[in-house]
Order: sequence, then structure tokens, then C-alpha cells
Amino acid sequence: MAPGVKLPLTALKRSFYILNTPTAYILLTLRLSVTSGEAKLASPEQLLKSMTLEEKVSLVVGWGPARRVPGAAGETRPVKVPSMVTSDGPSGLRIEPTKERKWYATAFPVPTMLASTWNLELVERVGRAIGEEAREYGVDIFLAPGINIHRHPLCGRNFEYFSEDPLLSGVVAAAYVKGVQSAGVGATPKHFAANEQETNRVIIDTVVSERALREIYLKPFEIVVKEAKPWAIMSAYNKLNGKYCSQNEWLLTKVLREEWGFNGIVMTDWGAGDNPVEQIKAGNDLIMPGSDEIVTKLLEAVKKGALSESELDRSALRILRVAQLSLSYRGYRYSNQPNLEAHAQLAYEAAAEGVVLLKNEGALPLKEGSRVAVFGTGQIETLKGGMGSGHTHPKRVVTILESLRERLKVEEELSSAYEKYVLEKRGREFLEKIYYEEAYPEPLPQDIVSEEQVAKFAERNDAAIIVITRISGEGWDRRLEKGDFYLSNSERKLIEMVSRQFRAKGKPVVVVLNICGPIEVVSWRDLVDAILLVWLPGQEAGRVVADALVGRINPSGKLPTTFPRDWPDVPAAKSPECYPGVPPENPRVVRYCEGVYVGYRYYDTFGVEPAYEFGFGLSYTKFEYRNLTVEKAGDKVKVSFEVVNVGSYPGKEVAQVYVKAPRGKLDKPFQELKAFKKTRLLKPGESEKIELEINIRDLASFDESEKVWLVEKGTYEVKVGASSRNIRLTGTFTVENDIKFKP
Repeated sequence: MAPGVKLPLTALKRSFYILNTPTAYILLTLRLSVTSGEAKLASPEQLLKSMTLEEKVSLVVGWGPARRVPGAAGETRPVKVPSMVTSDGPSGLRIEPTKERKWYATAFPVPTMLASTWNLELVERVGRAIGEEAREYGVDIFLAPGINIHRHPLCGRNFEYFSEDPLLSGVVAAAYVKGVQSAGVGATPKHFAANEQETNRVIIDTVVSERALREIYLKPFEIVVKEAKPWAIMSAYNKLNGKYCSQNEWLLTKVLREEWGFNGIVMTDWGAGDNPVEQIKAGNDLIMPGSDEIVTKLLEAVKKGALSESELDRSALRILRVAQLSLSYRGYRYSNQPNLEAHAQLAYEAAAEGVVLLKNEGALPLKEGSRVAVFGTGQIETLKGGMGSGHTHPKRVVTILESLRERLKVEEELSSAYEKYVLEKRGREFLEKIYYEEAYPEPLPQDIVSEEQVAKFAERNDAAIIVITRISGEGWDRRLEKGDFYLSNSERKLIEMVSRQFRAKGKPVVVVLNICGPIEVVSWRDLVDAILLVWLPGQEAGRVVADALVGRINPSGKLPTTFPRDWPDVPAAKSPECYPGVPPENPRVVRYCEGVYVGYRYYDTFGVEPAYEFGFGLSYTKFEYRNLTVEKAGDKVKVSFEVVNVGSYPGKEVAQVYVKAPRGKLDKPFQELKAFKKTRLLKPGESEKIELEINIRDLASFDESEKVWLVEKGTYEVKVGASSRNIRLTGTFTVENDIKFKP
């Protein structure tokens, strides 16, 4: 919708108007009733006064799945206002297919890949497209994005989350939310808070210090609440320091509302918590998916005095206020026909900027028309996204093999053998579900060819491409075993055979990683010449892979999460009761013993070498950084520098600014990301001047002894570079005195 466009009126009773800017939107709503020829405003407060006790209770308890929009996750009950329909995400709108309709929606790259773009404008455009699809299918509130932290590389829903870093997670999420809500649809950042694993997620007690909680796990939510003003927040399944998040008044009222100023609704995750009365008292306004039994419990609680009517009114009023923003309230006549073709092109663009080149020893880009031998079942069963509430139902999915056939001369004897093998093992119906619906593809053996056959393929092809896939989803976590974090025996055998035969003839071996999260790479990466990480790139997967391999796309993605060398190097692995599988098998408690030392904060502080560091990503061109200036002006630090393309290909660079704090009262990580900017496309020889600001307040650590945010005096080092370990320029500034902020 263009700025200033009015949507259709319905029966002269409702209208709304949206003003959109690149950074924010203003939503003006009117609820009009026609009486004696005059339009009168019906405020949420007036509606609340007109409601019976039974109506108020019904309003705070939802329904699920949705009745008005088939296949949607749930909806509120129509009490004084129309129901609001909610639907899952975050890689695109998830509306489950019915017998009558497929409900196609664009499959965008997963959030980890969106974060790999480091491009806030692009992410906002993706959010807007998703919001438009939600709008045209009659959805009022979109249940995304997920902004939990990549604390642990094996969390089953990490693909739904952005990063291990709270700043990157928060600002990317804010861009995403702005985009969704610019289409007139509410967004719901989730899962609030400290929900970093799936195993026993509905009962697990996350034990974490207040400092780590505020600096790492709450920080992305704080950023998105303050910058993007989401309509809703979803509370998490887990307990937080002994109290269910959906029943935690400190979390939902003191921090979220009183400290951060959130004024939307808080809803439960589906079936979360164990006490609806405590949920309402704590500040969780909407219980989802709800039931008539919960309505009865709340009604009895009010009548008995266990829940005050004022507490109930508080939640009901918040729901009414959000309801008056909704498309349903405004009578928007949705079309059921979103612009899927335009959004497919955007899905391609977003994935193209999220591709991360991990290794390249002169192998890439390949020349178009080169002869290539493609190994691995992933060329056929290409993975667009993850499973669970984050899956999507696109109209089409482009496989890697399909697109390679368009850009290169594929060794058909080999690829046809893989096609036949996959069809025999999977069946066409199962493959269709992998592409378009939801199915878990148990890994197949990959070494279906002999060494003699590989030698033949090496003789008549210019390069080898090996596709490795991994998938995960809601409800389970990945495992420390072969075929998941580690290569399977057949994958290892395949890489070894291909490496021997192709390299013996001086021909490169390229690995494409179509994966949901980090895997171990150190033990095999020396066997190959290039590694291209494409994550779970959405419905345009094949086009993106092929175009990156031949140089139509110059990879510009950077890692939003660290790839460890091996499992023992992971900071969470060093904590007792830290994760499923590292005892106990059936955990009731997870302790965040590593504190604030999550991801690169740990690796950099304690000198642990990663396989690929946070912020890492190669390009087909080269960039230089020049002319750094650092100036402290009042409560801001201004950082300026130039990025120059000194290579031979056009490309984009992600310039990252880290700050190293002086030694003081509080232990601090070695350095922390404080700003970043992705350049425009720079031609060889072109430069771009980057100007960034860092708020002094954002340098603060949380002092638990005084319950304040503390910026300690001393000299701070500003480190500008291409990754957390590839620093090109350094400067300093000084803070003369300690500065304290109240939460």
C-alpha cells in the first residue's frame, strides 16, 4: 500500500488511514456509529463500561484454531468487537491448507538468513510483504518474529530466531515489525523470554542471572518494543527463575510495561502456563488458544475474589484498544489474492543478500555453462525452511537441481541417478509435502555412487558440487550425533571420494550447505575448495544457489551466529544441566551458567578459536576500510569511515563496529557489537562513507549490586571491521566519569 492510501469503507461505519514512512508508521483509526446522521466515537473505555462480567472474561480467552479464517492458529472471541484472527510465521504467513483451498503464501528465507543480510531496509520490505499477505487473507495479528537468542547451536527453533547477538537480533526484529505493521497487521515478537530450547519447553525452568537476562535475553525485546511498538508480545512456555513466564509479574508488568513503556497486549503461547488467574494478574492479557473451561475458571475467580474485576478490566481494555486497530474491526474486505509473484522476487532478493561464502580458494564463481557433477540428495529434496509453526505453504519451490540445469551443464547421468533414488525412497507425494507443506525428511545415505563412477565424472566435468542438508523444527532439538551436528558416515565418505578424484585432476570441489544452523566443518573443510552457506532460503532456494555459484549474486551475507570448531568449545556445553542430552536426558532446569558470555562474547573473551567467527563472510571482491574518525559528542559517539571496493567484482560489504570497554568494577566481554551498516552495491573502485552513532547508554552493563545500568569511566576502544575477528581500523574515546541509569 502506498503512503496515504485509504482502504475501502464498509457500510459507512468503519474507516482507517495509514501513513507510512521508511522508519515508522502512524495508524489512525475511527470506530464510527451512525446515529441521527452524526458519527460518534465509541472508545475502548466506553465499550468496556457496556460489557458484562461474562463478556469481559470471554474477551481475554481466545479460540483455536481460528474459525473465521480456516487454517489460522487462533482468534479472539467476538465480544463487542469482531474477533481478531492470528496466524503463525515467521518465514512467511502460515495458514494450513484445507480440502477446499491450499492458502498459498510466500516462503521467505528463515530469520537467521534475514539476519545474515544485515540489511535493515530489506528486512523491513520482507516484513511488509508478509503483512500484506496476512492482510489479504484476513489475518489481523501475525505471530512473529521470534527473537530468542542463539545461545546454543542445537536449539531446534534457531532458524526462527535471528542471532546470538542482542543488538543484531533487536534491530533486525524492529525492522521486521515495522514492515509487518505498515501493512495494517499487528506483529507479535516472541517468546518472552529466555526460551532458547525446545526440549521440555513447557515445563523447563530457565535459571539465569539478572545481568545476563537484561543484557542478552531481554535486550532484543527492549529494542523492538521501543523502536517498533508492536501490537502484541507473546510470553514464553518456560519458567523464568522458578515462575512461568506467562505468570511472571516482574517480567510482564514491571519490566515490559513500567520500564519499557509497552502498551499493547501480551498473549500466551498456545497452552502455556498452569494458572489462568495468575496469568491475568501478572499482566498476560490474552490466553491462547483458550477454552470454555478457562472462561469458567476466570469467572469463578472473579466472583470469589481471587481475581479482581479491575485486573480483568485492565486486560480487557488492552485487548479492546488493539482490536480497534485491527483490519476486522475496520471492516477491511480482504481479497484472498496477495501479490505472490512480486513477493517471490522479494524472497529471491532477500535470500541473495543472506548467502554467506565461508570458504573460497579460487573455485568460485563458476563460469556459466561449465560442466558440473552434482552430488547429494539435497539437489532434489532442497529445503526451503524449517518445521513446526515456522513452516510455510508456497505455490512453488525451486530446487537446486532445477536451477543448476539452467545455469550450468549438469552431469545428467549422476543427477538422474539421484532423482531416481530419491523418488524411490521418498515417493512423489512425500516430496511434494517437503516442498509445499510440512514433512520431516529422515536423512538418506548420500554415497550412492562408487569411487569408480566418481572418477568417471571427474574426468568429464569441470567441477563438483556437493549439497549437504539439515532441518529442524518446533518441538525438538538437534542432536550431537552423526547426520546432525556432525557429518554422517555416508556424507563423509562422499566428500572424501569426490575430493580425491576431482582434486587429483585439478578440478574444484564446492560444498553447498542448505542447513538450519551450524554444523561441524573443521574436520572436512580442507577436503574442499569452497563452502557456500545458504541456510534455509525459502521458495527461491534453487535460483539463489545457482546464481551465487556462477557469480550473478556476489555473496554479501555475514554470519549472525558463531560456527564452533567442535562441541566442547560451545560455551553452553560447559554448563551443568545446560541442555538436553548433556545430562540429564529429561531436564527440568536449564542453568545459563555462562552468564553474559554468549556466542562471540565467549570465544573472543576467553581466546577460543571458532571455525567461523560472528560477522564472518567472504566475497568475490575485496574491500578496504579507510579514514576512521571517532568523536564523543554529548551522549553520543559518532563513528565515521570509508569502505572501498578494491577488487574486480561489484559487491556489498557489512561494516561492523565493536566497542571494547576499559577494565572496571564489572567484568566485561572482550568486545561487543554496537553498530553496523551494509553498503550499497559498490562497483570496483567505488567507495561509501559510513556514518554511525552509538548512544552512551548502550555501552552500559547491568550492575546487579545496585540494580542500575552502569557506564564505567575510562578509555573505550572502537574497532571497525569485516567481522568480529577481522578488525581493520581502531580508535578511542573517553568517558570521564561513571554514568548510571535506572532500568
